[in-house]
Amino acid sequence: MFCMTRNSLLHQARYALRHPDRVIPHARRLTRDLWFRLQTRDHVDYYRAVMRSDTERNPDRAVGSKSRERWLKLGKTQFDYLVNHGLLPEHRMLEIGCGNLRAGRLFIDYLHSGHYYGIDISPDILFAAQQTLADFDLRDKLPHLTPVHDLRFDFLPDEYFDVVHAHSVFSHSPPRVIEECFAHVGRVMKPGGWFDFTFDRTQGREHQVLREDFYYRTETLAEMAERHGFKAMFMDDWERLPHKQSKMRLVK
Repeated sequence: MFCMTRNSLLHQARYALRHPDRVIPHARRLTRDLWFRLQTRDHVDYYRAVMRSDTERNPDRAVGSKSRERWLKLGKTQFDYLVNHGLLPEHRMLEIGCGNLRAGRLFIDYLHSGHYYGIDISPDILFAAQQTLADFDLRDKLPHLTPVHDLRFDFLPDEYFDVVHAHSVFSHSPPRVIEECFAHVGRVMKPGGWFDFTFDRTQGREHQVLREDFYYRTETLAEMAERHGFKAMFMDDWERLPHKQSKMRLVK
């Protein structure tokens, strides 16, 4: 059962006593959360507002990197992992939640021209992605960057992508958004293709923090994926890399 225990006043009071230095930043985040809840209709609109706010301050921080050095390092970690696990230059790749191309810039440079498709719910972060293309001189690789409002992939062709990649997307997604993705992503994947995604893993009760951070058990996501015809594999070797999230691979 997905619960909201970390949103309870009791939990927040206990957390404040244990971490007094984090009270003010959390209060600011809580205030923003309440304001965005009043202004938005659904989770996608809500998180688009979060990304707009974060991107205005710093696009790198908006995708979870506290410095440009960290941004470069995390992008390289993602790229190296996929190359070491089967990504080839001739593959067509769909990156869900491509952000400002933290890893995308490396995928674009590596893949054949026109073989990279990046989608994101945030137009603001895609503007930053356009600047990344210019900064790293990747314009001739003709990547496709598209804003979306859902994860139905209606505008994409059947059996087109060898690889689908979603880094730090499901860590910000409620169950219904993940279910929607699993229900539709198989259509755009080639036979023999795979879908790698990361998630915030918990071995206890599943929960969320505000509407921004969601924690799942591995079994929950595997069972959800299997209902939509996928075989799910937990990527143990990813756990040894310097990243807080876990990774799973789905194959048709």
